[in-house]
Amino acid sequence: TTAQTDAPFVELKGIRKAFGATKVLDGVDLSASRGKVLTILGGSGSGKSVMLKHMIGLLRPDEGRVLIEGQDVTTYGEREWFDVRKRIGYVFQGAALFDSLSVYENIAYPLREHLDWKESQIEERVATCLASIGLEDVGAKMPSELSGGMRKRVGVARAIALHPQAIFYDEPTTGLDPANSRRIGELIKQLQRDLGVTSVVVTHDIG
Repeated sequence: TTAQTDAPFVELKGIRKAFGATKVLDGVDLSASRGKVLTILGGSGSGKSVMLKHMIGLLRPDEGRVLIEGQDVTTYGEREWFDVRKRIGYVFQGAALFDSLSVYENIAYPLREHLDWKESQIEERVATCLASIGLEDVGAKMPSELSGGMRKRVGVARAIALHPQAIFYDEPTTGLDPANSRRIGELIKQLQRDLGVTSVVVTHDIG
């Protein structure tokens, strides 16, 4: 099915989700416009990350529909979601870098998984991603050698490696000091401007 070019990148329509007797989402409607930044702000346990997981197919709603670029993906299986997820970069709450891999290999990982590229192409793309986050010289380092703020930025670099149309950020400033939180916020805006991506940011950090 051809996506509707005027459709928002992602829409939630009437989403309900409960875990046992606990209602987490109760009729949520949400729309993230293409090329814009949408921030979902709320306290811990308010359902923000649950909402984000519905947008990436990690959870299915009890009721309601999820649309990506106008296409109903609510009932997609893992194989169908695989192709959808290639269009979405996901920045995990704790950066979720592979501790046993260098920064270079962390960023190269999705390229090796999804593309049949020569090493020279991978090297060029990793260098571009590191330049985008202002960390050109850390490719050979291990995640344990980086500060918390630097690890978050490397997580962002990995998320943009496959040229996604959208980037979803799950609590990108958790555990960071105010200066690093501001830096991450500026990076989100910079990537949205430079790459034209749709950005969805889940956070409890009102700053």
